[in-house]
Amino acid sequence: MATAYDPRGPGGGGLERERIAQDLHDGVQQRLTALRIGLSLAAERLGERTEAGAMLQGFGDDVDHVIDQLRDLARGIYPALLTSFGLAAALVSAGVQSGRPVTVHASGVRRCGRDVEIAVYFSCLAALDNAAKHAGPVPVSVELSDTGGALEFTVCDSGAGFDPAKTQVGAGIANMRDRIAAVGGTLAVDSAPARGTRVHGSVPDPGWR
Repeated sequence: MATAYDPRGPGGGGLERERIAQDLHDGVQQRLTALRIGLSLAAERLGERTEAGAMLQGFGDDVDHVIDQLRDLARGIYPALLTSFGLAAALVSAGVQSGRPVTVHASGVRRCGRDVEIAVYFSCLAALDNAAKHAGPVPVSVELSDTGGALEFTVCDSGAGFDPAKTQVGAGIANMRDRIAAVGGTLAVDSAPARGTRVHGSVPDPGWR
C-alpha cells in the first residue's frame, strides 16, 4: 500500500528533514549495517568459540546497539511523515529507501498513540535490517492490521532463516522486544533454516485516535 503524502511536511520543513533522514539511512546506517555483516562473517570464519571470534561477535553486538541509537536519533527527523501520515506511509518510505523489494500491506488501520506508532515503526525497521543482514536478496513483506482491540504488525521474509533453539538472541531482537514491551505489547520471532523468518508483534489498546 502506497500512501500519498506531501514531502514538504507541516510548515514546509519536512523536505530538509527527509534529506537528513535519507543521508543518515543511506550513509551512516547503511555503512553500519555493512560493518555488522562483515563482523558476523569474520566471526563465523574464525569460529565463535575462539577468543578472536567471540571478540568480533561482541563488536557486532556493539554495532547493533549503535544502529538502535541511530534509530532513536531519527525520532526527531521523521515526525513530518510518521506523525502526519502514520505508520503505513512511513514504512512505505522506509521500504523504498532500503533499496530492497519491500511491500507494505495496511487496510483500515487507525492512527494510534504516538509512543505506540514510534515503537512499532522502529521495530519494523529493525526487522527489515535483520532481513537485510541475514535473509539474503529476497522480498520482504510488512503487514499492519487493526483487530479492533489491538494493533498488530508482521514482518516476513523467505530467506535463509535460522534455528531458534541453536541461535542466541541478538541485540536487535532483544531491542525490538524491549521497545514493544515498553508500550504494553508482545513480540515473537518464528524461524527455521531455509524457511525464512517471521517477526510478529501485538500492542493491545494502543490508544486509538
